[in-house]
Amino acid sequence: MSIILIVIVVATVLFSFKGFNDVSFFRKYEFHIGSIRAGEQIRMFSSGFLHADMGHLFFNMFTLYMFAPVVVNYFGDFSFLFIYMVSLVTGSLLTLLMHKNDYSYRAIGASGAVIGILYSAILIEPSMNLYLFFIPIPIPAYLFGIGYLLYSIYGMKAKNDNIGHTAHFGGAIGGYVITLLKEPSMFANNTYMVVLLAIPILILFALAKAGKL
Repeated sequence: MSIILIVIVVATVLFSFKGFNDVSFFRKYEFHIGSIRAGEQIRMFSSGFLHADMGHLFFNMFTLYMFAPVVVNYFGDFSFLFIYMVSLVTGSLLTLLMHKNDYSYRAIGASGAVIGILYSAILIEPSMNLYLFFIPIPIPAYLFGIGYLLYSIYGMKAKNDNIGHTAHFGGAIGGYVITLLKEPSMFANNTYMVVLLAIPILILFALAKAGKL
């Protein structure tokens, strides 16, 4: 297993557990528009290592564990780390852009970075399947990825949790763009998947432009 992947998972688990048990630590490093606009940009990075609860943490780390090896095996450790970090940052940047005037907006989670890795892995292995605990048949990975983002739209509209749903899309954009820049042959060799994975991102921007988020 990739050493870089192990370091990311361990760091995220330790940081999250610290946040579970220390409210002041959690509040200091969560994504918070008012604090970021006041100059605390570190929150755009540190919030990606905090989670709402054990279920949130497990789901993100499990998803990362499932998809990261595909990216590591194809691009190597350094590029995997680069895609992960770029996706984390683009997730935060999109969140800041879409909620810049909502000074009370808060969010946490590695989901943006994880979705970036997920999108990268699907572009690399478009035929890959997932075997989920509660579903007895294999699920095409691209359906999981697209479904994840469509659920994120629901989460953005519902606004009933502290999870960074907007960051999912920013992360997806980061992983999608960096992977295609590193391997532009995918445009010709995997045109269908390149177009398909862009659909939920385009839906998000259409809804945002229409003022429906």
